[in-house]
Amino acid sequence: MVAASLAGAAVAIIMLMDTPEPEAPTTAAAPATAAAPIERPASLPPEPPAAAPEPPRRRAAATPALGPPVVEPPSEATEVAPTSGLLRIDSDVPGAQVFIDRQFVGAAPAVAENVAPGTHQLNVSAPGFDSVATSIDVVPGEREIVIKLREVRLDVSMDVIHKHGIGSCRGRLAATPEGIRYETSNSGDAFTSSLVDLETFQVDYLEKNLRVKLPNGRQFNFTDPGGNADRLFVFHRDVDKARERLKRGDPPAGR
Repeated sequence: MVAASLAGAAVAIIMLMDTPEPEAPTTAAAPATAAAPIERPASLPPEPPAAAPEPPRRRAAATPALGPPVVEPPSEATEVAPTSGLLRIDSDVPGAQVFIDRQFVGAAPAVAENVAPGTHQLNVSAPGFDSVATSIDVVPGEREIVIKLREVRLDVSMDVIHKHGIGSCRGRLAATPEGIRYETSNSGDAFTSSLVDLETFQVDYLEKNLRVKLPNGRQFNFTDPGGNADRLFVFHRDVDKARERLKRGDPPAGR
């Protein structure tokens, strides 16, 4: 009985091994569906655009050594040529008054800017000195001018008659810082003398007479041929002023 049972079990096992496995049912594949875009919340800022890729860096070519680099000098700015004059005016008397064309420039040393090219009148004066008036030619650019007021300038002359004890002679009386001289055809009356050496140099306006006494004691009495006392007075004034300045040590002009 046991044997029959074992045989039945063996038959059942063989049947199971020969039975084919059922095939899995085939199901049609669903078509692919595109994924829906993900919406960003409105509160978030927009994403920055993607940065462009950097271009590849080129490797600098090697430069052969040629010595120290050459440094070029800086280019000079083009200078504009001046169109007017600039005058620097000084004097040997500090504070002298400077005028150009009767316009006050200042006290020496003074600077006159933007002076038009051409001829101008320059006047410089100071108390106790003869004023200097001179014409100057101005060109574009700077120029220095020094006026020497301390120099004694004198150049005066006039026709005169020299009265003798008996008679008279005509001639010309002239004076410069170098001295005074009487020029006449009468050689015995002509003379030359230093201004500071004159013993007498006086004018009498009412008598219309100019009296001159030389160092050697000789005297002369001069009158104006036309009887004009004014010319004698002006001549005496100019010469006497120069005499006083020479006595105090002011140098003659041109020395």
